[in-house]
Amino acid sequence: MTNFTKHVCNRRRFSMLAPVALLSLAACATPFRADVQRFVALPDTTGQSFAVVAADPDLSGGLEFGQYAMLVEQKMLELGYQRSDDPAAAELIVSMDYEIDKGREKVVADPDPFYPSARFSGYYRRPGYRYGFHDPFLYGGYGFSGYNGVRSFTVYTSELDMKIDRAANGERLFEGKAEALSRSKNLTYLVPNLVEAMFTDFPGNSGERVRISIAPEKE
Repeated sequence: MTNFTKHVCNRRRFSMLAPVALLSLAACATPFRADVQRFVALPDTTGQSFAVVAADPDLSGGLEFGQYAMLVEQKMLELGYQRSDDPAAAELIVSMDYEIDKGREKVVADPDPFYPSARFSGYYRRPGYRYGFHDPFLYGGYGFSGYNGVRSFTVYTSELDMKIDRAANGERLFEGKAEALSRSKNLTYLVPNLVEAMFTDFPGNSGERVRISIAPEKE
């Protein structure tokens, strides 16, 4: 094989490996980040019975809400509380609500107009994202306007609200809010991460607002 032929073969190998390299970068993941604020009047002792209920009556009894309520129940059990099958018999009532807005458009300048983010940033320049083939933003959806170095995308705000009341007299013992900005509007991804953020270092310092980073799932 001549040197010229070897050179051509090497270039072909590189061109074949380049898409693989991009897909490898797509498999990388960055942490999920949420801003959490909690107000605490919980007693130091645990072990009380609790029940998780929907703050919004429209969510009560729903299968989706039940799936998220199970995540909260598991966190409470890990803290030493006891689950009650009957809210009427529980000592603590944990009410939960979640929502996501309709999103807003964000316009940013692309640092390299010759290689627009509409083509490449879906692989490796998206902060606060899960990556991979299941990412709904991996293909298209950027609203990129030509090669002028400007791109736009939709940002959604998701929120989880949680309150804990003493059942006997309705005394409020805990209020917490976890909020995140994301380009995903998938609640089955967002709510579990918001629950995880809510219970990180629970119950936290009353009134303090903290940024919580959740490690990405392993592929």
